[in-house]
Amino acid sequence: MQIIAQILFVIALVAGIGFFARNIKRVIRNVKLGKKVDRSDRPGERFAKMARVALGQSKMVKRPIAGLLHIVVYVGFIIINIEVLEIIIDGIFGTHRIFSFLGGFYDVLIFSFEILAFLVFVGVVLFWIRRNTINIKRFLSRELKGWPKNDANYILYFEMILMILFITMNAADYQLQLNGADHYASEAGIMGSFPISQYLLPLLDGMSNATLIIIERAAWWLHILGILFFLNYLYYSKHLHIILAFPNVYLSKLTRMGKMDNLEAVQKEVQLMMDPNADPFAAPAEGEDEGEPEKFGASDIFDLNQVQLLNSYTCTECGRCTSECPANQTGKKLSPRKIMMDTRDRVEEVGEIINKNGKFEDDGKQLLDDYILREELWACTTCNACVEACPIGIDPLSIILDMRRYLVMEQSAAPNELAIAMTNIENNGAPWPYNQMDRLNWAEEK
Repeated sequence: MQIIAQILFVIALVAGIGFFARNIKRVIRNVKLGKKVDRSDRPGERFAKMARVALGQSKMVKRPIAGLLHIVVYVGFIIINIEVLEIIIDGIFGTHRIFSFLGGFYDVLIFSFEILAFLVFVGVVLFWIRRNTINIKRFLSRELKGWPKNDANYILYFEMILMILFITMNAADYQLQLNGADHYASEAGIMGSFPISQYLLPLLDGMSNATLIIIERAAWWLHILGILFFLNYLYYSKHLHIILAFPNVYLSKLTRMGKMDNLEAVQKEVQLMMDPNADPFAAPAEGEDEGEPEKFGASDIFDLNQVQLLNSYTCTECGRCTSECPANQTGKKLSPRKIMMDTRDRVEEVGEIINKNGKFEDDGKQLLDDYILREELWACTTCNACVEACPIGIDPLSIILDMRRYLVMEQSAAPNELAIAMTNIENNGAPWPYNQMDRLNWAEEK
């Protein structure tokens, strides 16, 4: 029976990791649908920012209650799963608590895991209460209806169940060690320290070893299978940020927040115009192919760059960006969180077409209008509040600006007020409808 259990465990492990690897390859492929962008500069500064923001959670604690709870759940969940390594080794080789040879240090580890498991459970319960019973505005937005709301709750339920299974497994194991059961007892004494699960022993009192083994094995199997299921659920969930937050922060912009990117093609034209020695009729340099004129701005995900698509997959849907957005606060339709969710939905839609047909075939849709409305784009004040608020370096503003550029430079579809202002700038050097010679007349008025 033991060898059959080991074989089944290896099959489940390989299948779980294999399916996860396939999904991660799909994410990478989908991100590569965007344009390449070079973010290889200043690697030391990028690693420092990643350590501070993604690992150190430095921006999470700007909202202390949610931030501290997130740190407890995040750190606790990650550290507890160090024991998964022991479970994997035990599952493959049929051993029991293979790391128990560490002696006193092992006791400290199990003690820490149990305390953290309890804290994670409490933190998750508090998160569930905040999300479902307290009317926090950013959790009540229209983009969080249906699947996004359910997804957040499913993750919380998963974490609760995994922590309960972990504590139950330890409690049954502890009781079996006390009973001196075969395969569980050790001549060196009790393996591990159980500050939380020991309080479940009265519930197990009087049970036979056979029953305890069934409880322990059931909790053990459900715990590891639950982790493998959770691992593969990440691809379909906003919790993919657990993995993607690190590369996302590393690749985020290091330039000043208010500095906007220029379109390279336009910048070259302006530089040519400003250079008195340039010959506008000169042939292109050898090896420089003029090629097809570049599309200005973005109307679909293929026009965005790879970091922007990575941003969409990394979005945690926490809503901090939207809660800080002045346009959203004044009742306008713009929600930076929705911009990121819509972008990810469109990327996934394109990815499914590729999965089905082997390549992308035009489906008659695009990100502009079919997902993101023009009203949303023009409501943005470009204040960068959403970028500053994001705890993992996501930049919704860059997508908004690229789509605005498309509307203005490709479709000449700027709002009337903006079109008038741009015409005045072109003619008068200022947004106001006054001749340059008359702009200071107001100063002479009495």
